[in-house]
Amino acid sequence: MKARVHIMLKDGVLDPQGEAVRHALGTLGFAGVEGVRQGKVIELDLAATDKAAAETEVRQMCEKLLANTVIEKYTVEIV
Repeated sequence: MKARVHIMLKDGVLDPQGEAVRHALGTLGFAGVEGVRQGKVIELDLAATDKAAAETEVRQMCEKLLANTVIEKYTVEIV
């Protein structure tokens, strides 16, 4: 079973990487981009066979290690 975790900075948290990408896109002629938020995706291969248990375990992973929950939000997708 696979899990996919999407991690993004929370709204209101400054995103310097996103701003750098937005600026670079502007210099390349893409003037219509008003904002960019950059995040990360983590894919996990799990031995679990129960979807609900797998999601619970991945959420625990996020809370303990994968996401900085003070400034980041995350979503978990079991695929």
